[in-house]
Amino acid sequence: QVQVVESGGGSVQAGGSLRLACSASGSAYDGYCMGWFRQDAGKEREGVAVISSDGMTAYADSVKGRFKISQDNAKNTVFLQMNMLKPEDTAIYYCAAEVARACLPPETGLLYRHHWPYWGQGTQVTVSS
Repeated sequence: QVQVVESGGGSVQAGGSLRLACSASGSAYDGYCMGWFRQDAGKEREGVAVISSDGMTAYADSVKGRFKISQDNAKNTVFLQMNMLKPEDTAIYYCAAEVARACLPPETGLLYRHHWPYWGQGTQVTVSS
């Protein structure tokens, strides 16, 4: 069973930065694609950024130019560097993973959250104005 564990998050003022990390483990196969999704109270969970096992990325329009997803394949870990944070970025951020052989292209994976079988517990990000 694949396990997904997130770390990072917290509270910051608008314009500040935070970094999230996520590790996946437990698959008998090599490599994962991984993504970050977020959900604010009363809203649906939305895709933020996705990275394939070979480093291709996709971002939601709302975070392009501010957020950057990167990976350390040796450790099956991805990072989400969030800069120029805005109050509307406030949400619980969830990491999702899929074994590489079953991954959708990043742009598609960003839209279809139900495709992702493995999820972390979520980490709160709060941006104050």
